[in-house]
Amino acid sequence: MSTKLELLTPLNSPQLSFKNRVVMAPMNRRRAEGGIPGPSSIIYFGQRASAGLIITDNTAITPNGKGYLLTPGIYNEAQRASWKKIADEVHRHDGKIFMQLVHAGRIGHEENNEDNSSLVAPSVVTAQIDIRIAEKGHLPASQPIALTTKEVQELVQIHIEAAKRAITAGMDGVEIHGAHGFLLEQFLHPHTNHRTDQYGGNVVNRSRFLLEIVEGVAAAIGKDRTGIRLSPYYKINDLPLYDEELETHRYLTDELNKLDIMYIHLSNRLIDGVRIIPQDYLAEVRKRFKNVIILAGSYTAESAEAALKANLADMIAFGRPFIANPDLVERFNNNTPLTQPKEEYFYSGGDIGYIDYPALSDSCTTVG
Repeated sequence: MSTKLELLTPLNSPQLSFKNRVVMAPMNRRRAEGGIPGPSSIIYFGQRASAGLIITDNTAITPNGKGYLLTPGIYNEAQRASWKKIADEVHRHDGKIFMQLVHAGRIGHEENNEDNSSLVAPSVVTAQIDIRIAEKGHLPASQPIALTTKEVQELVQIHIEAAKRAITAGMDGVEIHGAHGFLLEQFLHPHTNHRTDQYGGNVVNRSRFLLEIVEGVAAAIGKDRTGIRLSPYYKINDLPLYDEELETHRYLTDELNKLDIMYIHLSNRLIDGVRIIPQDYLAEVRKRFKNVIILAGSYTAESAEAALKANLADMIAFGRPFIANPDLVERFNNNTPLTQPKEEYFYSGGDIGYIDYPALSDSCTTVG
């Protein structure tokens, strides 16, 4: 493998320029006490700043929107100040970083919320999943409270304020989490959205919350600083496939194209050797959306290169490979074997399995 890989070439879009097409995917490493990223997070992101773009852990916009134990937030000044140190470190290494904004909705447990506040959702549909609680192991997800119309509109504004706070923290932009069964997708999905107001019913109404957030964020911080993550066909967090899924995502793609935002980031998981998003639909997204497309989901350097050459994407996001290979871009460039991550430290372990994976230039023994 050589530097002639398209994956390693710069991407000069009309909005932002990236030194390569390798994206560090958003991964919730769950090491933020009180929702505040600690000093080790500065090291963690700085180690990986050779990526063309880093997308942060999913970062909660409210205390009851974090979903999981030790998820970072961006809803108070202490959190913003810590993220500012991280952004500064990434920029010191000539990197770019977007913050992924999340509200988990019905995914979570009220005991993980600092104020024990209730979960909220489009409708009262409890997720049939278990959530890890501090010192209690795993418990069933809490039952959510249905949002009023006024509260839905307030959450649009809360997303906008979180985006503005992220920019003041030095972020180059934000990625709105509209995927993986969290709140925005709960509004999209008829299994979790039984509403009868303007945010429920048909595809247009169920898409309204997500699109109002994207439009508001783009207006507040700039469309060139705004991206979104979507996960069509991904059965996750107790959401099944549904009949209007293709129609919904065609509509979203067209509307997002009108808003002219920076990128769409599609979660394209590989299951039993088959990707969940049909290639025909990926080609359709390319025709419908004029700006940057990012694909994520168990890509290798080889499969990433194939997707780029087939013009299905402009950038490829890597998750697990970045956990154990802070210098992933250099390894791709040199065709160096990748270190395998220790899964037992994905969501806990402090600095172990977080900042102790060596780069090729380190003299210590490879972890793995």
